Amino acid sequence: MAAPTLQQPSFLLANLKADTFTKPLLQRCQDLVKIIDDYPAKELHAIFPCLVETVFGSLDGIIAGWNLRLLHSRSNEYNIVLEFLKPSGPMMKLVYKLQAEEYKYEIPVNYLPGPVKACIQEGVLPDCPLFHNKLQFPLSGLLTLNLALNPFEFFMFNFAYCLITPKSYPQGQQGSSTDSAYFVLVDTYLKYFLPSEGSVPPSPFSDSRGSVTAPSPRSSSVSFAGYGVHSPSLLKHHIFHQPSVNADPAAQEIWRSETLLQMFVEIWLHHYSLEMYQKLQSPQVKLALLQYRLSMSSMPCQPYAPPGSGTRHTYQEPFSPTEEHVLVVRLLVKHLHAFSNSLKPEQLSSSPSAHSHTHTSPLEEFKRVVVQRFVQQKLYLFLQNCFGHWPLDASFRAVLETWLSYIQPWRYTGEKTNPQQDQNRTVPDKWESFVQENLLMYTKLFQVFLNRAVRTDLVNAKNALMVFRVAKVFAQPNLAEMIQKGEQLFLEPEHVLHHRQPRGYLTPSQGGSYVSSRQRVVTDMVFRVKSHVYALEGQDCQYKQMFGTELRGAVMKLIQIIAQARQTAKRISDHSSVATANNSFMSWFGLGSSDHNNTFNGAEAEDSGECLKKTHEFLDRALENLCQIFKLNQGQLTQLISNLGSSEDDGNGKQLPDCIQGENGLILTDLGRKQIISGLRRFDIRYQGDPELQPIRSYENALLVRLLYRISSLINDRFGGHMNALCSRPDFLGRLGRHYLADPDSTTQLKQSPLSRRTLERNRQPRLSLRPLASYRTILLLLIFYALGAVLSLGPVSSTLLILSGGFLLGLVMTLFGDKLKKH
Repeated sequence: MAAPTLQQPSFLLANLKADTFTKPLLQRCQDLVKIIDDYPAKELHAIFPCLVETVFGSLDGIIAGWNLRLLHSRSNEYNIVLEFLKPSGPMMKLVYKLQAEEYKYEIPVNYLPGPVKACIQEGVLPDCPLFHNKLQFPLSGLLTLNLALNPFEFFMFNFAYCLITPKSYPQGQQGSSTDSAYFVLVDTYLKYFLPSEGSVPPSPFSDSRGSVTAPSPRSSSVSFAGYGVHSPSLLKHHIFHQPSVNADPAAQEIWRSETLLQMFVEIWLHHYSLEMYQKLQSPQVKLALLQYRLSMSSMPCQPYAPPGSGTRHTYQEPFSPTEEHVLVVRLLVKHLHAFSNSLKPEQLSSSPSAHSHTHTSPLEEFKRVVVQRFVQQKLYLFLQNCFGHWPLDASFRAVLETWLSYIQPWRYTGEKTNPQQDQNRTVPDKWESFVQENLLMYTKLFQVFLNRAVRTDLVNAKNALMVFRVAKVFAQPNLAEMIQKGEQLFLEPEHVLHHRQPRGYLTPSQGGSYVSSRQRVVTDMVFRVKSHVYALEGQDCQYKQMFGTELRGAVMKLIQIIAQARQTAKRISDHSSVATANNSFMSWFGLGSSDHNNTFNGAEAEDSGECLKKTHEFLDRALENLCQIFKLNQGQLTQLISNLGSSEDDGNGKQLPDCIQGENGLILTDLGRKQIISGLRRFDIRYQGDPELQPIRSYENALLVRLLYRISSLINDRFGGHMNALCSRPDFLGRLGRHYLADPDSTTQLKQSPLSRRTLERNRQPRLSLRPLASYRTILLLLIFYALGAVLSLGPVSSTLLILSGGFLLGLVMTLFGDKLKKH
């Protein structure tokens, strides 16, 4: 305060940077509140970029800021941050204070999403009106292009970018929780600036002129002087992004809602491949790009363009959204549906041509077009990218629920329904136009999901749940019929469409007929569906019908995989039950299996017990819903599953994955890989090395294992030749020797790789194995026998001779009748 006025900004900036490392967050926020209240906008202007960076972190991720994505309700700083950053809080007061003075803040173009950055670096204005009249052209060239944003846009850009900035989190912490400060702030901003009830609250703060001004109107013509392009605007005219100075107060306030939404959509959803970006460019943009390249190629001396300035170089690192990112996008989708569905029924039913701004408020008009105009295309590309590149695991649930939230806007109407009734509720007819105008969201993404589902392990209960969720949503009564009707409208031939279209649209009172009016409605519906598909997939798209023959075959393939997964889940469940029984306490007494080769249990924790029951339930209900959606014959389905079951039961479920015999052994085919990934078949994995050198088990005494191994090694080295000669005899003594000396030839051989085959050649010599004596079960049995001998007045030597005699007699019996016992 006491410092001279000219030194105030630098003084405040120095204090702000110093306080970051010396003061706790609560004290810093209290100091900032006083500074925002006491200092004029001219002096706050200098510290605003630094303050925003301190809160949200730097755009390159080096400065972490307040770590809003890691700040949870359990933290002491949680409420402090929410209070400071809420829409009516001190930080927003600073934004409005600077907004009144029309200050500008620069953002490097390099931090824009890939398609926008590539478009600008090619010398073409982006499609989004948010970036109009914002480009600053320095003398140094393309690589230092900046966007000049007003304070509100600058604040929202940094807030939105905070979600996708790569950050290094402390070990054990992740930013995927929906109760983080960032997630709550997104929800708060959406409810404040896009209210479902009422209007957008006016700014609670005022400057000396008594109001917060909206940005200056954007001009409809933007020239790229010096970039080889001299053309009028390449963008569609936008009704909301040109507020007039003489407009009513509601129109003055609507720019904040639109700016917030466009920032969120552009930063979070505007990420897709270069090929998709080039395909979706409007014809005007393609023409301007062609003119630019021709003009650059005709120049005698072309300016130097460093690597990275071209479109293709900007896509060297593909964008991969995180689960947290997708959860925030889902929050945005759900709120936009609720915001759009809050439109009054009388305004919703009126035709677009009948509106006038004198009868409809800007906010109501905004609700009408918000989903289709602002979100649809970019969300479709975002989801398509996630469907194609997300790992085949349970984390895909976040992407799936985002998709299902978008294609079910009727869930966010604000009406309270019974959950049991909601499961079988018919989709109202009024949503038919939404389904038609979002046809690819239903059909194309369903086809992509099918492609994922057939490659997913459906034995896993979480993956089975996802298949069930999709089938349940599409099985809602009346939805399949709506989708089918939309496909019929899209496939309407062009010549029939022109033939149906009347020359003039006359109402019945003007001499027209109701038939012509109905034809007009059909023509409009066809136009909407075709324009939607062509806008998202291009004019040359090859549309595949959801209810066509090709997709029906893919659905039948999925049904086969579901049936196989059900049987696999049942087999694993039965095997787990047997294994549990064998590993019980009674198995210590020799009543269970003691197979040393079963080192690892094939069933994971999530694929055992109760989870396998859920898997079976989810897959059963998914089959029912798929039959309902595609009108499948229940008899044929039952026959298909029964035939599949009989083929799977052949060989007691121990069929190997599909392989071919190669030069060096078995080679998996593509079908075999899918069988392993889906858990339908697996190799019988056993330990094929030296049995004496297997890892020590939890039921063995480590000291005894090592001691007995040394003793048996000495005996085998000393009498190895005699053992080999004994086991080579074809008579009864040879069979008895092979029984006791663990000859590998007496065991069932598996198909082996060349390496394991060479290894076994070195381990085929007969040997004495004392390792079973190190098992706790064997030790316990010996102690019981010796205790029983003591009760019967037998000494240790007598008991030992009795045990050895019993073991010898058991060996004789097994040698004489072993083959017969195996057959039975």
